[in-house]
Amino acid sequence: MPEQADNVRTGAAVSGDENLVEIRDLCYAIGELVIFDELSLTVPRGRITAIMGPSGCGKTTLLRMIGGSLKPDRGRILLDGRDVSRLPRAELFSIRRRMGVLFQSAALFTDLNVFENVAFPMRVHTSLPEDTIRDLVLMKLNAVGLRGARELMPAELSGGMGRRVALARAIALDPDLIMYDEPFAGQDPIAMGVLLSLIRNLNAALGTTSLIVSHDIHETASIADRIYVLSAGGVIGAGAADVLKDHPEPEVRQFINGTPDGPVPFHYPAPDFEQDLLEEPGEGKRQGR
Repeated sequence: MPEQADNVRTGAAVSGDENLVEIRDLCYAIGELVIFDELSLTVPRGRITAIMGPSGCGKTTLLRMIGGSLKPDRGRILLDGRDVSRLPRAELFSIRRRMGVLFQSAALFTDLNVFENVAFPMRVHTSLPEDTIRDLVLMKLNAVGLRGARELMPAELSGGMGRRVALARAIALDPDLIMYDEPFAGQDPIAMGVLLSLIRNLNAALGTTSLIVSHDIHETASIADRIYVLSAGGVIGAGAADVLKDHPEPEVRQFINGTPDGPVPFHYPAPDFEQDLLEEPGEGKRQGR
């Protein structure tokens, strides 16, 4: 299916059964602050899709909406054609079995050891016997290279190890969709390289669909099939990184290329610098008042 792969790479929309997640005309506001304004995007099945954009544009909020913990004001969030935002509580709980989430802080249970953290979703969502749970936990830990650390407590783990345990927990139920919230934040180069390799390999081996929220452009671009750039409540650019770096929208180019000045200014609004220096103390309006 080479034509389909080309569509994903160029950011062209793929429709129908090729999408695991579809966001349609999503609107959400907190008071007068508009987070999403008719946001629409698709997440192709079996691919790695990245959501990027300036801080505060709603990236993590979007993950929470897909997971059903937040409801939009208007619009639809479809997972395999089912609107997550309108599901009854019991059905929402059931559909969450198909999702794995790697939280930004790893969010391990501090009173449970590594083994019990990974076993937790199996105990909650299944009635598997203990010997089966044990085998599955060891398989998941082996996949992230931490089978030998199963007796350690979260406080005994490095930051990179904690993320890997959290990833093992995220794939515990072999989910169709894995959502990663800033997986590379605060990681040293070795830990980051390990996580990149794990995300890429697990996506291929398990046939899952991966959705990554990240500010780390270089790392994310190295594994993502499609990148969406969000701003001002909607999508301002979509495609592979090599397409986005020359995107006609200046804000997209500024974000992808990491330039300090552009549509998103580096300087907070202020009077002329020379005038500000020459102004006597106490004159005019004090900045920041």
